[in-house]
Amino acid sequence: MSDTDDARVAASADDARVAASTEEPRVAGFRPDQLEGFRIGVTSDRRSEDLIDAFERRGATVLHAPTLRITNAQEDDPIIADTREIIARRPDVLLASTGYGIRRWFEVADAAGIGDALTESLSASRILVRGPKARGGIRAAGLNDTGMSEVETTASLVTKALDELEPGLTVAVQVHGYTDEEQLDRLREQHTVLTVAPYRWAMVGADNDRVKRLLEATCARQIDALTFTSAPSVDALFIAAEALGLLDDLVDALQTDVLAAAVGPVTAAPLLALGVRPIQPERYRMGALIRLVCEYLETERVRRVPTRHGELTLRGQLVEIHGVRALLPPTSLALLRQLVAAPGAVLSRTELARALPGIQDDHAMEVALSRLRRSLGTPGLIATVVKRGYRLDV
Repeated sequence: MSDTDDARVAASADDARVAASTEEPRVAGFRPDQLEGFRIGVTSDRRSEDLIDAFERRGATVLHAPTLRITNAQEDDPIIADTREIIARRPDVLLASTGYGIRRWFEVADAAGIGDALTESLSASRILVRGPKARGGIRAAGLNDTGMSEVETTASLVTKALDELEPGLTVAVQVHGYTDEEQLDRLREQHTVLTVAPYRWAMVGADNDRVKRLLEATCARQIDALTFTSAPSVDALFIAAEALGLLDDLVDALQTDVLAAAVGPVTAAPLLALGVRPIQPERYRMGALIRLVCEYLETERVRRVPTRHGELTLRGQLVEIHGVRALLPPTSLALLRQLVAAPGAVLSRTELARALPGIQDDHAMEVALSRLRRSLGTPGLIATVVKRGYRLDV
């Protein structure tokens, strides 16, 4: 089940805030450097190009690894068979779940020569929609709905139908991607239910190179934020992580250093079940999710540390001091994050080595520290404390 199966980006129009905070962070509008230095993981498939483009236009680097793919049936015979039954039964009610699903349904029906019959059969039906995109699909088909669910979830749509309809009706349901049998069973207790599934979701397995890279980068804290637009995509990522032996590392990363961002409460549910508290916008839209991620990273994930050599700013992988800016490789970034997290405190070689991705030792740490110092271009900023370790010179 998805909060935004075919969400369209409208970043400039949507307002959102961090759900857990008491004040809404206010950030200036679009800027091409707003996300500079940050690396964001995108797990969605369909319409992912809009999400990726929105982040990249703001300066972010995006790692895209869809964990689910929308697949249309290679043969549309099952859809056509279900459509013919719906036409013959002339349902009293239609529950429309997604705009994409409605559009594809009518495209398949038109191609089979039964599009007009489908429209005519549904013209007398009471149509309830799950959200504005489903409403748009219904209107594009030349039909009109009579109501929308309170929130954009299948459970809310079914609840509305059960509250408003007298028992004993024939109800057609356009299901999507992941068929929520629990909600269909609720309907079946009072009504005869017909279904049509214009598309399905197929899981991308743990052997997919892009999913592997995303998981490894997330566990190594080389991703600043990970975005999710459907609950099944969250489940699919966790299943792939478990298959690779990375589930505990993934959960730990999402609980600490990597921001999890979900488009709505249904998507957030499997994250919360594993103790991950994602941010989510008040409006369950892609545009609101984009704005929220931008605001949160800019207000909560930019570190500014006054030092004796000037202010050091760390935003994602980008460090700046005295006008010198550098994108840091993973090992240098891991060391600097440790030093910034404890400004002025002495960290031992062993403590710093533990922060490096992969299996590291003191020698690897010394090499990474030398590269970090060269990147910073500020002698003395990372001070050596003889026989004890290193510290940021604040």
